[in-house]
Amino acid sequence: MRGLLTKLSCDTYVHLVAASSIIRPGVAKSGMMREYIQRFHKPDSFIYLHPVFEEHLGETFGVMVYQEDVMKIVHHFAGLDLDESDILRRIMTGKKKNSDTFYNLHRKFFVNCAERGYPEELSQEVWRQVESFSGYSFCKAHSASFAVESFQSLYLKTYFPLEFMTGVINNFGGFYQTEYYVHEARMCGAKIEAPCVNHSRNLTHIYGKTIYLGFIHMANLERKLALTIVAERENKGDFRDLKDFINRVEVSREQLEILIRIGAFRFTGLNKYQLMWEKNAVYNPMIKHIPVASLFEADTEHFDLPMLEEGKYEQAFDEIEILGFPLCSPFALVNADAKPDILAADMRKYYDKTVVMMGYYVTRKDVTTVNRKLMNFGTWLDEEGMFFDTTHFPPSLAQYPFRGKGVYLLKGKIVDDFGFPSMEVVWMDKLPFVKDERY
Repeated sequence: MRGLLTKLSCDTYVHLVAASSIIRPGVAKSGMMREYIQRFHKPDSFIYLHPVFEEHLGETFGVMVYQEDVMKIVHHFAGLDLDESDILRRIMTGKKKNSDTFYNLHRKFFVNCAERGYPEELSQEVWRQVESFSGYSFCKAHSASFAVESFQSLYLKTYFPLEFMTGVINNFGGFYQTEYYVHEARMCGAKIEAPCVNHSRNLTHIYGKTIYLGFIHMANLERKLALTIVAERENKGDFRDLKDFINRVEVSREQLEILIRIGAFRFTGLNKYQLMWEKNAVYNPMIKHIPVASLFEADTEHFDLPMLEEGKYEQAFDEIEILGFPLCSPFALVNADAKPDILAADMRKYYDKTVVMMGYYVTRKDVTTVNRKLMNFGTWLDEEGMFFDTTHFPPSLAQYPFRGKGVYLLKGKIVDDFGFPSMEVVWMDKLPFVKDERY
């Protein structure tokens, strides 16, 4: 969709309505998405299949984009009644393509075309485009409502970017994983903080320009404990230290260790090793927890500890294990001296040139070619946090497949597609991360 909006120079509501439908698999599968883009840029460079297309699909350059377009064409081109056209539209977007009704409408379409004197090739091509809508297409009203929501979201992201991205994170939906919404918030100017017992809530929350991730994002942390922490803090104030937390909140040893590892007690000024040691001194699971204030605090025996220092990357690996992603740049974890030739912002300067880029894997799309071979479209983040896209044709993909999440070195030719740059990959390799010092 990012590519399509760029290729269409999309800057109006009408264009966005069309784009919301063109991106659907029906239009894309038929090849008409690319045809629409070409006709959009050069409206005088093509010939309509038939005058009916020019008369009734002039707004979309003769391309069937909406479900209503199917009705228009089968009615005005092939002479099916409007009720029959609507039935065919519904069958095309449903699961009754093997029914007698569909067979009869299919036969009537070609009979009517023959009676009107259309060449067989023309009738077959029109039907191919009609049939490509099966399963995935929008009616115009549906696409228009999506475009309204897109514009509303665009407004919020433009004028309230941090609040909007916090809402997106808490929505737990969308195409991307939470990591990339957190990344987008950071690109919008937010300071991202790991969960903290004195600031975080169950859901992610924003204070000014600082976003504290919610406890809900922590793997294996019990929801009941998260809610208890928030309630205790709201009722009796912030926690002073680890001992105060243990005295006020009923928590198991395992749950306490998860909180320590993610850095939820970093306000104490102690590192994780020191906190783990202190935990052994103040935590006694044999004593049943009674959440009431004590008149006198029991003395805790103190010991002089050896220097307990964290490794440079330990926090990042704990975050990967607990949150699913590091809060530092993933490029900082790469154990290699490899450097890219260019960044995403430079791609337009290197059209038709072969370069090396470094990318953090975001996602990929599997596509089957006409020869039934697998190819991929990849999406990446560069070191500056900007997205870029790659194409992996079958020979390259077979030799250099994707190997899971991580940072890759990619070599390929930069190509231009209606103002949208991408790389046609000829070689790629996943770079190793530094050694996990925890083990």
